[in-house]
Amino acid sequence: MINRTIALTAVVCAAACVHPGRAPEPSPEPAPAPTTAVARVEQQAAGAPAGLAISPIAVGAVVPDSASSEREVARSESALFASAAAADATAAEPSWDIEVHDYESTDRVEHYVQLFSGRAKEQVQAWLGRGTRYEGMIRSRMREGGIPEDMYYLALVESGFDQNAYSRAAAVGMWQFMTSTARDMGLRVDWWIDERRDPFKSTTAAVRFLKGLRDQFGSLYLAAAAYNGGPGRISRGLSRYADDLEGTTGDDLFFALAEKDYLRNETREYVPQLIAAALIAKEPARYGMKIDSLPPVTYDSVRVGPATALTAVARAANVPTDSIRNLNPHVLRAVTPPRDSFFVRVPTGTADSAAAALAAMPREDVRGLIVVESKKGESVASIAKKHGVTTRAVNLYNQKLTRLKSGNLAAGQLVYVPTTEVARVSISVPDPEIERYGSSSSGSTVTHVVRRGETLGGIALKYHTTTAALMTANGLRKPLIFAGQSLIVKGKASSTKSAPKRSTASKAAPKSSGKTSVAKKAPAKPTASKSTTAKASTAKTAKPASKPASTKASSAKSAAKTASKSPSKHNESH
Repeated sequence: MINRTIALTAVVCAAACVHPGRAPEPSPEPAPAPTTAVARVEQQAAGAPAGLAISPIAVGAVVPDSASSEREVARSESALFASAAAADATAAEPSWDIEVHDYESTDRVEHYVQLFSGRAKEQVQAWLGRGTRYEGMIRSRMREGGIPEDMYYLALVESGFDQNAYSRAAAVGMWQFMTSTARDMGLRVDWWIDERRDPFKSTTAAVRFLKGLRDQFGSLYLAAAAYNGGPGRISRGLSRYADDLEGTTGDDLFFALAEKDYLRNETREYVPQLIAAALIAKEPARYGMKIDSLPPVTYDSVRVGPATALTAVARAANVPTDSIRNLNPHVLRAVTPPRDSFFVRVPTGTADSAAAALAAMPREDVRGLIVVESKKGESVASIAKKHGVTTRAVNLYNQKLTRLKSGNLAAGQLVYVPTTEVARVSISVPDPEIERYGSSSSGSTVTHVVRRGETLGGIALKYHTTTAALMTANGLRKPLIFAGQSLIVKGKASSTKSAPKRSTASKAAPKSSGKTSVAKKAPAKPTASKSTTAKASTAKTAKPASKPASTKASSAKSAAKTASKSPSKHNESH
């Protein structure tokens, strides 16, 4: 066990975090922009351009009734003070349910402790404060899912607890899921709803994903590395260095594998960042920090009909529209899906009054969309002008419209037109279907992300290769694969259509998945992890519809100097 009093002042800040990926080991390429929040912060520090919160331990004491003796009252008060003292003692001596003491004096952990409590202190302090809104909820769900509660800090490294974080690879939300992995974990992701932005539902998905990875690798820190760099890469590394790692067990396996020139820089730095965040967050005063706690996020829900405007819900609940939007970040276009009834979150205590008010409103005051049928000679611009909204607003609510060579719409199409009120408050977000991947520099070698229902033989056929070749390239001992797994494939897909749609974003110079590039937005976020789908770096927050779509939730992953000299590579992600 490492003595916790070892000085952290001799640390040399020379680590670079570039998101690793699931691709094979390509030749060196230009380092991609950092993808996690922490990575970005370290890059900036190096001089590059730039839920329910946990409440204090409840101390309960039975209040004696009027017939109680003074002695009983005194005993009760004594118990209360004793409990309070015990709580204070506990607070003075924090504990962790992930292993930090055995690794806290390693060079990389010390580096991040120094960084987080030094040049990046204000940013990390702000992230930790933001996380208090959801800390209790996240810890509770991790506990229920059999995951150590202190894995809560993974979300700090991933996104800085930003529910709207958006990476360049199109990983989204507090837990930075790619579309395909999110769907595999049971989240709804479509043109209208993106539950990756829902802190509550995405946390449940993240816990499920982490549990599967922990069960697969038998180590929490290997699971974290797989969350960031992809389980395929971790599996291949363990197979490749099996002889060297013989006799090493548990979390030590991650650190032993990290010493090899194999893991991408970002993945190698990911666990040290997690440990450093946990060390600092449990003892902020020791590191000169003061974390301001925010009220926990609580809510009630109201079931509404299709195409209900969030502005109408806000009026019914008698709260500002932003209050409803903040509780429903997964409702992408300020209106509920046009074909589904839907539960909308409202402030606690307002559900009954809001439901009654909505029921009393005329339907035209509640609906947020008008449906029109395009006629011959009409264009999006002419329809928009007729209804008093912008062309851009109409495009924002229609994922696919068939246009003629003239630019006009094909007749007979149903076109959704937002009301002027909804158009005014709508935000522009990238198409949730878009996923971006890092390209491989090795010619015909590509990364394939397994989709539900695929088999190793089917994938081999699609790429004109063999099952045996796939097993060899990926270090597989059995022909078993699972949805979301990243496979290295050497060969060509039989056709563009049959080539699998990459469902996992890799973090580097992304290869477009056939769609236009996604607007980026980057809130300062910590290291973005991508487990089964590679994420990319810079993320942005959605802006009002009047501005270009860009949700930059830049999950920063240190792109400063790397202690290791291995080439930067694209990451596999979740």
